[in-house]
Amino acid sequence: MKSNPSSRIFNLKQFGEFGDVNPSVTDSATFTFMQAKTMTDTFHGEAEGCFLYSRHWNPSNKYLADALAAMDGTPAAWVTASGMGAITTAILQICKSGDHIVSSMTTYGGTFAFMQNWLPRYNIEVTFVDITNIEAVKAAIKPNTRMVYTETMTNPLLQITYLPAVSAICKANGIQLVVDNTFTPLIVEPFKHGADVVVYSMTKFINGKNDCVAGAICGTEAFINELIDVNNGTAMLLGPVLDPYRSASILKNLHTLHIRMKQHSYNAMYLAEKFQEVGLKFNYPGLASHPDHEVFKKMMNPRYGFGGMISIDMVTASKASELMEKMEIADVGYLAVSLGYFKTLFSNSGKSTSSEVPEEVQREMGLSEGLVRFSVGLDDDIEDTWQRIKACLTEMGEI
Repeated sequence: MKSNPSSRIFNLKQFGEFGDVNPSVTDSATFTFMQAKTMTDTFHGEAEGCFLYSRHWNPSNKYLADALAAMDGTPAAWVTASGMGAITTAILQICKSGDHIVSSMTTYGGTFAFMQNWLPRYNIEVTFVDITNIEAVKAAIKPNTRMVYTETMTNPLLQITYLPAVSAICKANGIQLVVDNTFTPLIVEPFKHGADVVVYSMTKFINGKNDCVAGAICGTEAFINELIDVNNGTAMLLGPVLDPYRSASILKNLHTLHIRMKQHSYNAMYLAEKFQEVGLKFNYPGLASHPDHEVFKKMMNPRYGFGGMISIDMVTASKASELMEKMEIADVGYLAVSLGYFKTLFSNSGKSTSSEVPEEVQREMGLSEGLVRFSVGLDDDIEDTWQRIKACLTEMGEI
């Protein structure tokens, strides 16, 4: 297997039904069988290459899943109708009533809310820790711990999880490491660094167009087969399946991901260096000033850069709002949630994508009320973008 994840995608031979260079879209919910026994064998997972029902597998979804598995270096993958669908399905497949999870305190707000508010209904306990503190992770492990959950680059503080160290703890205790790699596709391959399961919101960088909501779960063949087991698979029984038309669209976009990630990273690094020059309070893992910079370098594929995410700390929510409003008027980008779009997107995390996290927990994790999560776009003239941002900051008296 090639070490370059984008090459692994491009080396797949995925033809359409009539030799189409784009795989055919299978617009069907169910599939016919010429022999009754084949249907029975398919139900039992014993008829390779046969499809049963699109909640289980659809050829279009399988094309995308195979490409994602190639990208991440995992044996298999499965695609879902949202990132949260991927996250919750993976967690519920691994954990049951009475189990315990150790999770990064700094994580996407929807994930935090699911763990904090929803899992206790089913007697699943979660302990939140500073994932960069390896001793804290060790100390949080209990006899009933089944999983450590984290993000490669945490949302929105952009901390970096040193996956080999966390994986070593998991393996020593016989538990699963589940990693959300949404911020760093191609840049980091979590499976290579000891993750057991990797989840994505494909809504973000992987698709890159903000025209759909989708997710993915990458892991071993055994785990994916467990997920879609017709009798007890969480994916099969909860039904978070992705529409095949969306799978086909995302698959085409996936083939430009390597180009896009390089440009996102280039632009983010350019802005980060300018922010540093003018003394702006910000956070970017690509600079040596970031506390996890060296850890990130140990895991990353350097050809894709350090990613397109920056967090800017305007200290107060009112200043954050003022900057975002000015930047939108100045055509820097859009005041909107989400990320990984071809245009720059920015939002005040504490009041939007992390608003599910209680304010006292936000303070505990170090989330400033003025933090602006900045997803840098694919701007061709990033110097022009910087001049627009600079004008906004100057008008506010911040530089």
